[in-house]
Amino acid sequence: MRKGMFYGLLFTAPAILGFAIFTLGPMIASLVLSLTDYNVFKEQTAFVGLDNFTRLFSGEDELFYKSLGITFYFVVLRVPAVILLSFGIALLLNLNVKGRAIFRTIIYLPSIVPAVASAMIWMWLLNPDLGLINSLLSRLHLPTSNWLYGEGSVIPSVVLTTLWGIGSTVIIFLAGLSGIPRQYYEAIEVDGGGWFRKLSHVTVPMVTPTIFFNTIMTIIGSFQVFNEAYILTQGGPNNQSLFYVFYLWRTGFRDAEMGYASALAWILFIIILFFTFIVFRTSKSWVYYEGGDRT
Repeated sequence: MRKGMFYGLLFTAPAILGFAIFTLGPMIASLVLSLTDYNVFKEQTAFVGLDNFTRLFSGEDELFYKSLGITFYFVVLRVPAVILLSFGIALLLNLNVKGRAIFRTIIYLPSIVPAVASAMIWMWLLNPDLGLINSLLSRLHLPTSNWLYGEGSVIPSVVLTTLWGIGSTVIIFLAGLSGIPRQYYEAIEVDGGGWFRKLSHVTVPMVTPTIFFNTIMTIIGSFQVFNEAYILTQGGPNNQSLFYVFYLWRTGFRDAEMGYASALAWILFIIILFFTFIVFRTSKSWVYYEGGDRT
């Protein structure tokens, strides 16, 4: 028993040390910094208590609420879009058709393309004057858009660009679909049920654990969106794509206000923790596990 525990601790030690050094340590450091006025270019750092948090919620920093609202808007648009589109594609790719492996590969490939390369492609596609999408819309006599350059269209456009990389979510859905026992479908076929009945009575209930996992991961990823704001829009136009993490990065690394940026980081951590907790709590009523137990 002791020997087994020794080897268990030995093999888990790298992961535990990695977490302690690269995650837990920086988190504690940022919590301490959030209580100071630490600025990279200042010689002295003073302890300010909760002043950074008071400044955030007092309304003095208008960009805090603006970035928060923009990020919430992005999350509300993106999470349902990613889940529904990924699930729909996974259902199609789960069909027993010729060339299924090739289609699966094509769907997954964009998710391994570097973020900068993807962003450059989308910048060209969504260019209002020279982009491919507006050119096609013009040829079809349909209204065009300013896409990333319009105040009202920039967030939906960014959501569109992120849907390009949903391949990994689709793969997870496919794994969930492959675990559904075939006899459930056969039982519905014996009763004369069709495609919709199979979907609503077997597929969706059986894949709810996968939906639950993908929803959690998509919420966390959406709140932490950064690459798109940094590469595609730089927060523009007129701060209409000032995502929270981009604002946090700008505060810390451009304005050098590390103490204030640390306070912003902890607010984001609490927000993500809250929404993750809400999804976990509600999962008791809609996540089904084979055997009759729910979460």
